[in-house]
Amino acid sequence: MSQTRTPPRLSAWRDRLDARALGVYAALPVPLRTRARRLGYAFLPILQCGLAAGLAWFLAHDVLRHSAPFFAPIAAAIALGTGMGRRVRRGIELVLGVVVGVGLGDLLIRQIGSGPWQIAVVVVLAMSAAVFVDRGAIVGTQAASSAILVATILPPGSVGGYERMLDAAVGGVVALTAMALMPVHPLRRARREAASLLGVASSVLAEVSDGLEMRDSDLIRSALQEARGTQPAIDAISEQLAGARELVRISPFYRRRRPEEIELTGVLNPLDNGIRNIRVLARRAIVAVDDQVDVPPVLSSLIGGLAEALELLTQRMAADPDAPTDAAVHRALRAVASRAKRELVSGSGLAEIVMLAQIRSILVDMMQVAGLSKISALATLPPTVSTPAVEPELLEELPEPPDRPAPGIPPLRATRASMARYDDKRSSS
Repeated sequence: MSQTRTPPRLSAWRDRLDARALGVYAALPVPLRTRARRLGYAFLPILQCGLAAGLAWFLAHDVLRHSAPFFAPIAAAIALGTGMGRRVRRGIELVLGVVVGVGLGDLLIRQIGSGPWQIAVVVVLAMSAAVFVDRGAIVGTQAASSAILVATILPPGSVGGYERMLDAAVGGVVALTAMALMPVHPLRRARREAASLLGVASSVLAEVSDGLEMRDSDLIRSALQEARGTQPAIDAISEQLAGARELVRISPFYRRRRPEEIELTGVLNPLDNGIRNIRVLARRAIVAVDDQVDVPPVLSSLIGGLAEALELLTQRMAADPDAPTDAAVHRALRAVASRAKRELVSGSGLAEIVMLAQIRSILVDMMQVAGLSKISALATLPPTVSTPAVEPELLEELPEPPDRPAPGIPPLRATRASMARYDDKRSSS
């Protein structure tokens, strides 16, 4: 069974914290340890929010001489937050919402007065204008709250509304500066999340393999449930990468990390597709066991081999000190792909055929996660038809379909890359 069985969340951070935990921490009940880990994970963003809020108050109160610039620290804290999503976007939405709400509210209240129906009209118009200007959720809510403030507390035409707009701008600028000069490492977090997901994928495949061998559908159901719980982690990685994309544009410390951000962004879709295909494979395995289908042992062994290859990919994604090289990961995945032949399910039923197809799809997805192009990944698979769309690295003779005569099957041939690998192996042996 996989040794990387972890929940789909920050496993690398959790493991490091657990490994270095003091006796007091280790003695805490599990719920308290979970909360302590969560606090440790969010502490740096919290510290960033606190410093930005204090600086925003200082600039608005002591430099600009606003009497009660409460919205400057509020804007800075909201723009930063504790999440690692699109923080730059949040800051811009907040400032835009305040400008729309205060400006429109002041203009309308000065003309129609203040009261219940006036507040309703101002809120509807301010939110409509904000949504028209920008689709962000924060824009609408901030426009509404700012318009309400003008309609209920700030006298129309007073400087209070405009000071509020300036305070929001100060808070937003301070937040952007804090993001640029005190960056929280979203790329590292996204990488750890992706490694954790790969660990889950490896664990699920290992349990599916064991369940097929032992004819234990409950074990496979447990693995399927674990795979179904990965979608929030995939969404979290997407948010973190969106934040990283913004950060590499504004932070002088992160501009050199642009290639890593592009690499991780390219990993997300095949990783998501691979997890989905693993879920389909697990469901089909449950059906096969429940229907008492004699699944060929070589098929369950192939799934187990794929799980072991994903263990190596997990270590590589986590950038462990003793992680295997890219070449080693590629060799492991290619070795599994070379065994995924249609002869494994020759004479078998629908369940086995579907499982083999899913294994091949998972291989293509995970090879893309490992850095191969989709064309290269498809080329590693043994052909299942006589005219594959992507020329395999090694073409095998396949029986011609009886309903379509052809001029003949080409002889066994290989690409230059595969022949070079074969020559290297032969010379080394």
